[in-house]
Amino acid sequence: MFKKILIANRGEIACRVIKTARKMGIATVAVYSEADTAALHVELADEAVCIGPAASKESYLVMDKIIAACKQTGAEAVHPGYGFLSENAEFSRRLEEEGIKFIGPKHYSVAKMGDKIESKKLAIEAKVNTIPGYNDAIDTPEQAVEIAKGIGYPVMIKASAGGGGKGLRVAFNDKEAFEGFSSCRNEAKNAFGDDRVFIEKYVLEPRHIEIQVLGDSHGNYVYLNERDCSIQRRHQKVIEEAPSPFVDPEMRKAMGEQAVALARAVNYESAGTVEFVVSGATKEFYFLEMNTRLQVEHPVTELITGLDLVEQMIRVAYGEKLTITQADVGINGWAMECRINAEDPFRGFLPSTGRLVKFEPPAEVDGQVRVDTGVYDGGEISMYYDSMIAKLITHGVNRDQAIERMREALNAFVIRGISSNIPFQAALLQHPRFVSGNFNTGFIAEEYPTGFDATMVPHDDPMLFVAAAVTLHRRHEDRRALISGQMPGHERVVGDDFTVIRGETRTLVKVVPVEGGYDLEIGDEVFAVRTDWQFGEILMRGTLNGKPFILQVARDGLKYRLDHNGTQANLMVMSARWAELQALMPVKLPPDMSKFLLSPMPGLLRDVAVVEGQEVKAGEKLAVIEAMKMENVLKAEVDGKVKKVVAQPGASLTVDEVIIEFE
Repeated sequence: MFKKILIANRGEIACRVIKTARKMGIATVAVYSEADTAALHVELADEAVCIGPAASKESYLVMDKIIAACKQTGAEAVHPGYGFLSENAEFSRRLEEEGIKFIGPKHYSVAKMGDKIESKKLAIEAKVNTIPGYNDAIDTPEQAVEIAKGIGYPVMIKASAGGGGKGLRVAFNDKEAFEGFSSCRNEAKNAFGDDRVFIEKYVLEPRHIEIQVLGDSHGNYVYLNERDCSIQRRHQKVIEEAPSPFVDPEMRKAMGEQAVALARAVNYESAGTVEFVVSGATKEFYFLEMNTRLQVEHPVTELITGLDLVEQMIRVAYGEKLTITQADVGINGWAMECRINAEDPFRGFLPSTGRLVKFEPPAEVDGQVRVDTGVYDGGEISMYYDSMIAKLITHGVNRDQAIERMREALNAFVIRGISSNIPFQAALLQHPRFVSGNFNTGFIAEEYPTGFDATMVPHDDPMLFVAAAVTLHRRHEDRRALISGQMPGHERVVGDDFTVIRGETRTLVKVVPVEGGYDLEIGDEVFAVRTDWQFGEILMRGTLNGKPFILQVARDGLKYRLDHNGTQANLMVMSARWAELQALMPVKLPPDMSKFLLSPMPGLLRDVAVVEGQEVKAGEKLAVIEAMKMENVLKAEVDGKVKKVVAQPGASLTVDEVIIEFE
């Protein structure tokens, strides 16, 4: 077996590979950019080599630097993780020429299947069902429009070397095809160093089902069931699960055998994934692409099969035979994965960067809860890399139990200092369509057409927030009553009657202290709160009328911010007299910023598409901001005239920084 391997990646996948290598007794080498000097994968590895500046194209994407790091440290093999150089045939070939093993498929397999245009041609030759489209690279946006019209809208514009939702757009008309082609090409060039783009028909109401395959150098192949990755936002996966609630045994067998046949056709060696788009109405499936690497969502397959896919990749790269046959592959229970991203669901899912003031994932429980991450408490989320900061995976005997464990784990996942998509994930997990399994890739766009707001989530017990807020406030008041130095005869007295204010709703509550908590009298009802919550704890655990709960708490001035099951509630608690006075206070309105285009995220201003004095129409492109490897096009919301262009291309913007002023 290898004595030492190098991981040509960063973040959670680098940490994930290190974990398995350590279990196998293999030493590890991390590579890192200047921005990742204090990263977790650098700390976990046995050795680490700096390979350049923060920008990926100057560090993680530079083959010469990674090969030099292998020679410097004596690493015998390289695991590429996913993204970066993981599907680069030239990288695989270069390593082979240097006598360094690539822990992945051979370069010829990567070239044939990693390239979406070539892989589709190969699938056609192998008589695999493929989606109608134009399979050659497209040169101009004008050509893209003509091709799209010929295929028939809607169409999917895709970067040939793309992946992870980058370099991908759906167009429903000529204008979207023109703009989508340009954006795809730019994203592909920046993220993958390959700007080739092709177009294919977009299948309406599709399910995204993928088959995990394993192959070795001795001609052995197996498929490890399917993963359902249909819950997507902007073509990026949000929740994945295995098995799929949609796939039956016959369909699983047909898709699995087809995936293996495709892998066999290119002598595939290693773990790989064949992705299919499936009609929800007819169950017909079409080859979408093959990812010649480890997938982000591989843990759900590991949990239902009991296999370590990274270990399998390492053993295959070393030349060992697969130790399992197709008959050995079963399905044990149900697994689900939520991608925890550094983005703000309440601001259109815009990237969120900065310091992790608090990072406290839920406790891992073998066979039930797993956390894969590459960050730590006090670490920093950089604007230079992908927004994913952790993967939360749960396992149960069935789908309902996997969902319930995921809900509990999300409620206990504490992230402070930056925004995360945890509230949105929690909301999805209780949505009736998701729970029923009746969804497709359009689910999020259909159910949240105007964006996401926590107030849109119907909570099954709104009184939980009232009870929790009163409990927190009473604990704070009791503590303040113990302050030293109070004048005799004027000691602070804590009352029992409070008013809880949430928006326009006011609730009168009488607090009765009892052992282990409080009884709260609200009208004619009594709510029994029992909790051992202590000051400084972010998580409040307890029971309300005997029903267990776990929610997150924070104090913001006079308000208590509470998070539970995707709902975020802001409440004020005060005495009856203070509530009367508060109601009489004037409301201070925020300043009018409607005449300014503000940066919705920290990032690099790539382009300003207007000039001073220009008339603009609603929907017209104004500027382009790049953050976390994604291009974000800002468009005019209403008609107007540009008064001043404040920020220039190349500027590093902060949140709410002015870009353009309008008359």
